[in-house]
Amino acid sequence: MKRLNWVCAGALMAAAGATPVWAQSAPAAQDLDPAEATVDEIVVTAVAGSSTTLRSSVSVTTLNAETIEDLAPRSTAEIFRSIPGIRSESSGGEGNANIAVRGLPISTGGAKFLQIQEDGLPILEFGDIAFGNADIFTRYDATVARVQAVRGGSASTFASNSPGGVINLISQTGATEGGSIALTRGIDFDTTRGDFQYGGRLNETMYGSIGGFYRTGEGARDAGYTGEEGGQIRASLTKEFDAGYVRLSAKYLNDRAIGYLPSPIQVTGTNSDPNWGPLPGYDASSQTLHSALFRNSPGLDGANGPRVSDIADGMNPEVLAAGLEASFDLGSGWQLTNKFRIADTTGGFVSPFTAGTGTPTAVAAGIGGAGSTARYANGANAGQLVPANVNGNGLLAQIVLFDVDINDFGNMANDLKLEREFAVGNGTLNATFGYYKSNQSIDMDWLWNSFLMEVKGDNAALVDVFNAAGVKQTQNGLVGYGATFFGNCCRRSYDVDYDIDAPYAALSWEGGDLIIDGSIRYDSGSATGTYADGIVTRRDISGDGVIQVPETLVSQIDFANTRPVDYEWDYWSYSLGANYQVNEDVAVFGRASRGGRANADRLLFGPSILASGAIRSDDAAVDMVDQFEAGVRYRSGPLSVFATAFLAKTEETNFEATSQTFTDAEYEAKGIEIEGFYRAGSFDFSGGITWTDAEITADRLNPGNVGNTPRRQADWVYQGTATYSYGPFRIGANVVGTSESYAQFDNQLVLPGYAIVNPFATYDITDGLSLALNVNNVFDEFAVTESEEGSITANATNILRARTLNGRTASLTLRYSF
Repeated sequence: MKRLNWVCAGALMAAAGATPVWAQSAPAAQDLDPAEATVDEIVVTAVAGSSTTLRSSVSVTTLNAETIEDLAPRSTAEIFRSIPGIRSESSGGEGNANIAVRGLPISTGGAKFLQIQEDGLPILEFGDIAFGNADIFTRYDATVARVQAVRGGSASTFASNSPGGVINLISQTGATEGGSIALTRGIDFDTTRGDFQYGGRLNETMYGSIGGFYRTGEGARDAGYTGEEGGQIRASLTKEFDAGYVRLSAKYLNDRAIGYLPSPIQVTGTNSDPNWGPLPGYDASSQTLHSALFRNSPGLDGANGPRVSDIADGMNPEVLAAGLEASFDLGSGWQLTNKFRIADTTGGFVSPFTAGTGTPTAVAAGIGGAGSTARYANGANAGQLVPANVNGNGLLAQIVLFDVDINDFGNMANDLKLEREFAVGNGTLNATFGYYKSNQSIDMDWLWNSFLMEVKGDNAALVDVFNAAGVKQTQNGLVGYGATFFGNCCRRSYDVDYDIDAPYAALSWEGGDLIIDGSIRYDSGSATGTYADGIVTRRDISGDGVIQVPETLVSQIDFANTRPVDYEWDYWSYSLGANYQVNEDVAVFGRASRGGRANADRLLFGPSILASGAIRSDDAAVDMVDQFEAGVRYRSGPLSVFATAFLAKTEETNFEATSQTFTDAEYEAKGIEIEGFYRAGSFDFSGGITWTDAEITADRLNPGNVGNTPRRQADWVYQGTATYSYGPFRIGANVVGTSESYAQFDNQLVLPGYAIVNPFATYDITDGLSLALNVNNVFDEFAVTESEEGSITANATNILRARTLNGRTASLTLRYSF
């Protein structure tokens, strides 16, 4: 963070009072009887005050710690895919997932219209920062009491930049004494992880919690080296007073994890009926082009100085955060609440992206001309010719190494609220007045290089090219010091600060069985800073005094042509809803909302920014979302069912780094979301299914796409978990799945649907000691979530670049709870 004055400002506001009363008094999901947890769960996310699920006019789902343990998620995004209405494409590894809600589009990546929070404040202000998706900086561990998600509704007015919804990781506080220690070990993949958490009272007025995790291993796919190593520690301390409380919190995250990007996949058949699967010698669901023979990338840093990148760093978030929460009764019925957090966030992102594939002869000719040959640059066959049928697939991969230094993603957020209840008529009026202030820095350097390597899933070797005269055209597999296979684009450096101010107000009237609520929010923001593109030059990177061929293709930052960023935006959001409880077991609700999402770094380097740094049009600065929903909640004995019909209209301006394309389109999505819970004796089931009919209604850059379905938007997305308990044994299975969708907006190539089955079993050795077996994707389904290509040649063998979910992985967890 560069604007440290906000630290003082936020601390002063937090000292005045913070965090809503419900954070202290609301029962955790695990404290409720399972039969009541579905409809009597307290909603504390993106709403005014607090209410139960049954009496709320928003769509909300809560996953408690036990439920999440059953899922055995290999990443935080795998937790989110068990929330109805959420499409979480968790194929990027520990982070870098694409997350959408209720048909709102993912035209690029990340979670544009959805905000990921910890204890009600955003991890990052923008969920789709290029190479900095919010889930990269989020880790689930035993310090999280439950995960609560609100889709649509009042998310538009109780959080900035989140009109589609909010997913909130709610922390343990230590108000209830106890803790746990757990050790997880992979059975068929290399991972070892330890988790711990303990909370309790220090005295009559103070309690706290501390916990975290550490893990090490190769990861879910064969990398040939330790691809995941690091951990997190989180702590909080709460002091109670007669009129309220103050809570201090801290978090330190330093983790390294492989980021899986699109890599080669074989596709046969036709566009409408394709057969997707692994290549001979390479299975993208259980293997990766990461390799022990491909660890270092020499080149230039963001200041055009020498640098060597370690590819094993992968996605490397480093976060040091501190928070202050407080809540005080001011008297006369007024309650002042506030949340404040500041985070020093840095790190990096480095992972190989497959720009293309080809035979050794064709690829060598493309680099060195006719008659060129390909030879192994390292490994057991170093110096030998690459055979035509190498690895049984006969392919080499042209790699653009996505290598980004995250210099500063520091952010500050403060949410101040003043609340009071009034007696009005035959009911109670709750009034909320709030002010949200945040600052988000986005300071990063894109430092990509290009390499050549074999397509192999077990320590692939780098490849050199020699021209017909025998002159080497590469340097140990390095083709060029830049994105050579992308036309030498994408050497970039930008340092921009985004300031946001958002006053908001809400009124909620409750009279008997009827609740009516409305809220408004006014967001205003500014973006200031600089950005620079790259130029191609000649430079002796190796320092041997000779300009070799790759050193004639050196990209560096063009600081002589640094450009400014200086623009502002503002927009109004509103949400109006009502809930009527027909009887103690049935309630109906409806809501209309409008919210916005300010575009951030993806606007840079495109047509939306003028030479002066101003925005070309207000429409480019903010994308608005209009939503309507109506639903019913019903419970009868052991059964609870929630059904919601929704309609969303969205506009979006965006930029995708992998394809170097811009989007400027409008979308409409309508559908039905059903969530159900059932318990009968020792049997328990929870699940949901969402039907979505989505359409591109306008496309200014590609008008031929109008009327098509947005890419990767399936008609059906579903999830379910069933468990059965018998004495000390507990067994069950979780299923997540989707119907088919289209790979791209032109609606040619179909992505097949899939069902991922995740069985689990737990045995209670003693009252506190348990042993759990979890298998993720037990049937080893080859599930493709995205494809760079949008069509194939019918009835031929096509090589596409795509991402898949992990193949089968199994783990054992020994947990002691006390």
